[in-house]
Amino acid sequence: MTTTTLDTGQTASFGYHDIPRLMSLMTGDEKHSTAATSTLDALWVLYDRVLRVSPAEFDSPERDRFLLSKGHGPMAYYAVLAAKGFLPASVLPTFGAYASPLGHHPDRTLVPGVEIGSGSLGHGLPIAVGTALGLRAQGRTDSRVWVLIGDAELDEGSNHEAIAYAGAAGLEQLHTLVIDNSSATHGWRGGIASRFEAAGWSATTVDGRDHEALYAAYTLPHPGRSHAVVARVEPK
Repeated sequence: MTTTTLDTGQTASFGYHDIPRLMSLMTGDEKHSTAATSTLDALWVLYDRVLRVSPAEFDSPERDRFLLSKGHGPMAYYAVLAAKGFLPASVLPTFGAYASPLGHHPDRTLVPGVEIGSGSLGHGLPIAVGTALGLRAQGRTDSRVWVLIGDAELDEGSNHEAIAYAGAAGLEQLHTLVIDNSSATHGWRGGIASRFEAAGWSATTVDGRDHEALYAAYTLPHPGRSHAVVARVEPK
């Protein structure tokens, strides 16, 4: 059987209240449902109110880029993409099945709107740094880069190298969304935001279930600096 890709151009007619129902269509083993639900509200606010990307222009050079580094729990991501018309809701029940485009880790070659294949901890933020550098080199200073990581990914040294570099380089287009569900092995005095601030980033911590607080944090001005939003949710 041949794995198929998905076409865009679907008409989105879903709201936030539909996301749990859309997620419930995805069943089977290895769902990583806790990892997925931890990102639900943060993803919805980002796609609904902040990101400049659409199904009709998901490959436009001027688009914002969203990178899901926390790719081992993509159910909420797929549900939000379906709600926003990037893929048909009818494909959600095939999640994780043989030949389904919706794998347990997202695949950018199969799902419209997905920027990177992800799931291995510690990869997304370094890729986001490279993406922001590439956009800056091309003069595309209006295109923003967002990357969502889990707090446990900060156990990986690759992320700390990326944080240090981005802070020194003043990558204003780069935004990191950290989902903090208390699953990290290590921590920092003053919280996760302090780690970013020490490297020269703008950083703020909010309730990861409060949509207005998330939106305010996402749109906080941070001239000349990368920006980090730490979204706290219930412990894993």
